[in-house]
Amino acid sequence: MKIEKLDHLVLNVKDIPTTCRFYSEVLGMKVITFDDTRKALSFGQQKINLHQKGHEYEPKALYPTPGSADLCLVTKTPLTEVIEQGPIEKHGALGKIISIYLRDPDQNLIEISNYQ
Repeated sequence: MKIEKLDHLVLNVKDIPTTCRFYSEVLGMKVITFDDTRKALSFGQQKINLHQKGHEYEPKALYPTPGSADLCLVTKTPLTEVIEQGPIEKHGALGKIISIYLRDPDQNLIEISNYQ
């Protein structure tokens, strides 16, 4: 098997509406509803499915925990417009990146990067 790309990932959160507001207002992601009631965050050709703590969908992570994620997202927006820490030079999947860090409402670490 050879993995081609990431389709979606699941983010376990304390409060779905709060998470939706943060990711849509701060990071510009689109909030979508699927399977009638489930929420996800859409960007590019990927999405982040949201699981409410205590009401996760099966199958689920062995230890679904809000605040345990560490995500790196790539943007063309200058990094000085966002920030908790950075800019810092790092290594992304395709080469050198400059990254900044911020936290979402569940305190997940969000890395936002520009490729050099």
